[in-house]
Amino acid sequence: MIKKRYQGESNDKERSMQKLIDAVGETIKTKGYTGLTATNISKTAGLSRRLITFYFNSVENLIETYIKGKDYWVTASGNAGALLESKKTSDTKEILETLLINQLDYFHREDEMQKVVLWQISERSKIMFDIAEEREKLGSVFFDLADPFFQKTDVDIRAVSGLLVAGIYYMVLHAKSNDSLFCQIDINSPEGLARIKKTITAIVDDTYKRAQNELDSLKENG
Repeated sequence: MIKKRYQGESNDKERSMQKLIDAVGETIKTKGYTGLTATNISKTAGLSRRLITFYFNSVENLIETYIKGKDYWVTASGNAGALLESKKTSDTKEILETLLINQLDYFHREDEMQKVVLWQISERSKIMFDIAEEREKLGSVFFDLADPFFQKTDVDIRAVSGLLVAGIYYMVLHAKSNDSLFCQIDINSPEGLARIKKTITAIVDDTYKRAQNELDSLKENG
């Protein structure tokens, strides 16, 4: 029988570092961004807080290490992200609808994502700026695909998308924080969530129809 070789201090260091990194995510879920202190993180990890400074130099560097390892927006996009990356479809309406529905589902069920977005809109920081940039990069891939369809119309697909994403964030944060209705809709219920999804689909569909009508009119008058 071959015995596993003990890796010594190097192996212990890797395990401890990973425990601290994982503890950041758990602390975000349970205490929010305001709870991301060295004391809370080290307690969650079951390690001495001195190891944060020893391995990461500061708690800020530890948090940044955790955040950079999370592809929030790619994960939230689900299969729409794969469609964007492959660029094998010209049906950007389907892509946008899928992106929005997937983000609603993911954001609605992921406590950590809710806390990160709340942090993003509550405090200016380099870490949150980097997360916003990640979101914008994903969005730019979609807009590059969609622009040829909208360029000769008055439809502002960026503004429509922005309002829908912002509405998703606010409604979910409001429902999860207060457990209350919003415009008499309970988004915490399956029925309420389904109503929002149906309306997102209708708005996206109407937006593309409006653009198509403008293009058809240009052809008729051209």
